[in-house]
Amino acid sequence: MTETFIATARTTVRRLPGRGHYDKAQVFSILDEGYVCHVGFCTEGQAYVIPTLYARYGEDLYLHGSAASRMMRTLGQGVPVCVTVTLLDGLVLARSAFHHSINYRSVTVFGTAVPVSDDAKKMAALQLFTEHVVPGRWREVRPPTEQELKATSVLMLSIEEASAKVRTGPPVDDEEDYDLPVWAGVVPFHLEAKSPIPDSRNLDNLAGFDIRRLATGGVEA
Repeated sequence: MTETFIATARTTVRRLPGRGHYDKAQVFSILDEGYVCHVGFCTEGQAYVIPTLYARYGEDLYLHGSAASRMMRTLGQGVPVCVTVTLLDGLVLARSAFHHSINYRSVTVFGTAVPVSDDAKKMAALQLFTEHVVPGRWREVRPPTEQELKATSVLMLSIEEASAKVRTGPPVDDEEDYDLPVWAGVVPFHLEAKSPIPDSRNLDNLAGFDIRRLATGGVEA
C-alpha cells in the first residue's frame, strides 16, 4: 500500500494549495474521527447532497441505507459520487470581517460505489457501522434479522481518489489592521459527548453507558 494518494484533476487543491494533503494517514485519520459524511450525486438532471453515516475498512468506505432509498439505488447503478467529511476545530476571529475563517480538517473522495450483495459481507459491513459509532457495541446488541438485512443496502466505495484540506493556526490579517482595537484569535471547538440519557424502557439494574467508549477509530485491513 502506497503512503500517498495521487493528486488528480478532481482532488488537487487549487484554492490555497498549501492546505492540501494527499497522505493516506491524514485522510484516514479524518475519516475515522468523523461520524457524518455528505454524499453528492446527480440523477435525472438534479443534484443531491445527502448526509449519512459511514464506516471505513482499510482503503474502502462503506455507506448504507434503506433498499428503497433513492441515493442507494442511484449509486448502486454506478453513478459518479463525491463523499465529503468535515471536522470543525475552531472559529478564527480576525480584525476584519474579510479574514474571518474556521480551522477545520476535511476529506473529499471521488469514485463510483458498488453494491455489497453477499449476505456475509453485508453483515460484516453493518458491524463496521455499529463499531464505528460505538466500539464494542456489536457484541452487546441483537444482530440484524434476515428481513432487516434484506431491507438494507450497503455500498462500497474504494478510497482511491481522495485528498484532505486542513486549516490551522491564528487569523491572518492585513498588516495595517493589526493596530485595530479588535480582539482576534481562535475559539477552539471539539465534539464532546454529554451524560447519557437512559431510555425509559431499559430493564432494571442495567449498568450505565460509559461515554469513554466513544473514542473513534477506523478498522485497518
